[in-house]
Amino acid sequence: MNRSRTPNRIALVKIQLLLAGSILLVLAACQSSPLPPVQQMQAAQFAIASAEQERATDFVPLDMRLAHEKLTAARVAIESEEMELATRLADESRVSAELASAKTAEMKARAMHDEMQQSFDTLQREILRNTGSPR
Repeated sequence: MNRSRTPNRIALVKIQLLLAGSILLVLAACQSSPLPPVQQMQAAQFAIASAEQERATDFVPLDMRLAHEKLTAARVAIESEEMELATRLADESRVSAELASAKTAEMKARAMHDEMQQSFDTLQREILRNTGSPR
């Protein structure tokens, strides 16, 4: 009687192991789906909003258009459940917006420098004219 129970017990253990393995596979498959890149999307949206507030669209419209296009593409990738692509596109959007902000700041600084240089040159000419002495 001991012998007849052993094959049944082995078959039962095999079935239990197979069932446990199947459950683990299902759980692993559920967890392998990455979550939407919420933080990257928020960072990209914030970078774009900041760049727009700095009037980057007036100074570097192509960079801003690229930032918007990448963000839109990231949204499409999320809808298609391509989370890795969405993450990469959101990061690229943020970087494009940050680049636009940096370029805008550089252009504004350059314009201010040129304006100050022109004022300095005008003041210097006035001084020379009023004093009558050559340089």
